[in-house]
Amino acid sequence: MKTTIITLIGLMSLTTASFAADNAETIFDNKCAMCHMKTIPTDMSSLVAPALMGVVRHVKMAYPKKEDAVKFMVDYVQYPSKKKSVCMAQKISRFGVMPSQKENITPQELTEVTGWMFDNFPPANFRGGGMMQKGMGRNLK
Repeated sequence: MKTTIITLIGLMSLTTASFAADNAETIFDNKCAMCHMKTIPTDMSSLVAPALMGVVRHVKMAYPKKEDAVKFMVDYVQYPSKKKSVCMAQKISRFGVMPSQKENITPQELTEVTGWMFDNFPPANFRGGGMMQKGMGRNLK
């Protein structure tokens, strides 16, 4: 009986974690993916904002701890500014500063989505293809 209860609790935890990840990805797909794509872009000219992999890579370089990265992203998405940006100068020049999303996504949704982003992006084999790889990138922070 004790083993059955422990097994059920374990399964419920896995289901809850899986649901939370699915929910976060759904929120991303509905509220963020219209600008930030989840895959490596093949046609850079069609981008309206930096791809998710590059964004999260730069956030992780500036904020390697998940808690700090999530806090930064939640704040930045609601109150973006060039001064706070961790993107390369070329990205700001090309796309401008992200418009505030505080009217489009709640802080709770942002916390959920940015935690999911931190856990899932970029993939381990991602190396980036921007100017930073060529030693020409610059942080605006």
